[in-house]
Amino acid sequence: MENALLVFVSFSCVVYPATCLPENMMEWSDAVVAREGTLATLVCIDEKATGAVSVNWMVKPLGTNRWRLVLSANERKEFSGGASKDYMQLTDHNFQESGVFSLGLRPEKEDGGLYMCLVKRRQTVLKERIILLAVLQIIVVPPCPIPQLSTLRLIADVQPELGIRKISWAAPGDLSLRTEKRPNFGTVAKLPQVQNYDDGAYVCMVYPRGNSSSAFFAFNVDITVDAERVASFANIVHGEEISSAALAQSVFLLTCPSTPGDYVLLYWKPSGLNRSSRLVHQYDRWRSFTKTTEHSNRLQLAGPPHDAQAGSFSFLLTPKLKDGGLYICDVFSNDNAFSLRTLLTVVKVNVRKLSTELELDCRYSELSQVQSVIWRHENESVRLPMDSSSLGSVTTSVPLPVRVETAGNYTCVLQLKNKQTVRATYTVSLPGKGHTQDVVSPSLLPSLSALLLLVPLVAVLLGVFLWRQRHISDRGIEQSLSVRSGETENIYENPEDMRQAPPQGSVYMDLKPRGEDAVYKELER
Repeated sequence: MENALLVFVSFSCVVYPATCLPENMMEWSDAVVAREGTLATLVCIDEKATGAVSVNWMVKPLGTNRWRLVLSANERKEFSGGASKDYMQLTDHNFQESGVFSLGLRPEKEDGGLYMCLVKRRQTVLKERIILLAVLQIIVVPPCPIPQLSTLRLIADVQPELGIRKISWAAPGDLSLRTEKRPNFGTVAKLPQVQNYDDGAYVCMVYPRGNSSSAFFAFNVDITVDAERVASFANIVHGEEISSAALAQSVFLLTCPSTPGDYVLLYWKPSGLNRSSRLVHQYDRWRSFTKTTEHSNRLQLAGPPHDAQAGSFSFLLTPKLKDGGLYICDVFSNDNAFSLRTLLTVVKVNVRKLSTELELDCRYSELSQVQSVIWRHENESVRLPMDSSSLGSVTTSVPLPVRVETAGNYTCVLQLKNKQTVRATYTVSLPGKGHTQDVVSPSLLPSLSALLLLVPLVAVLLGVFLWRQRHISDRGIEQSLSVRSGETENIYENPEDMRQAPPQGSVYMDLKPRGEDAVYKELER
């Protein structure tokens, strides 16, 4: 039955290689993963199969339908096998007494496949055991010791690949590394910009499909970092410099080299002479590391069609006026570097309201690539006064009050030397028609309100003081305070003036005579 299954599987692999060996058809007895060139044992034991017995070991690569003899030993312990290799042999030559028919070998990459252990006494089959042997090849690039700042590549390739469920890598300290499966290349993990602290024992874990006596097989790889040598990136591939402009507070795409990379560095050199470049963003997709700077709140990695996690880098910048200058995007793939520069001019309109006019100021950075800057009104017949006496600034003015002919859209048109144009528009509205022409200044209302709240409080304190003094007054004045519905008292020194004054808000008076001197004592709100 098992042989029939294997024949069917082999036929499927030939006809439909993409769907070869689904998991529910992997009926081998055991699976073994061995590193290329290291000793491995394919176990086949039957303690009851002793005496005059023979053993045949055969191999069949996955995807084929023919078994090939590897090693044979008959009842007389005569070994043969025209296709056998020097590094393949039985682990116990006294197999007839021990019942141990295991095969020992140091496999090469092409030795992976299905192995059958067939034990017979004359024509009777005593034991038939099928074992999957997967051979692991590990490649470390660059070779140890690794130069500092280089990109360490840990590559694991297993044959036959269809017998493996997954491969993972772990760094010293049992830290999982990101891995990627590459067609016809294996599973790779990378560590860009290697430092001295990255050396140590790395572990490759291989998880087989189907039946296996082990859930996974682990292999150590010792990595050393050269403390005296640093990787050099002298051969950087430079793209053609981009000249561009953007409005302040708008989103601008900073383009990086199109080559897929492992990590990206973005530098910025501000406008002006003798200013050095500074690192404003760094992203390592293998370590999922992002370096933040003062630019971080205005800068982010671009989304589709870019994908930073897959190595396709570009940035979205929401610039301020001061963010103009030279941006340098360096993408690193393995130990190769690619660079692309963008010279960016940022444009912003500032508005200032004066007593007789509204001043519109068009400011711009990175003057070296600017061809011209002018103001235009939506009505082309309107001639605008312009002042460009200040570097990086062109102003125009709108007389106040705004009239019908001076209202409308005012546009600052900036043109670069490469003919690229950017426009910044400001709308001036007629009084009461909009707010764009108004300049907001801090309001005084909060302060005045606070002062008004102090007046009733002072009145209450003064009233309390007068009430305390009623027994010692030389004039025998009787005073009283009246409070209605929790309202605060108000005291006026000249009742006649208050009678003549018009009502203010919700304050009113009830004046009652007390005594011969006709002094009004009770005040109510």
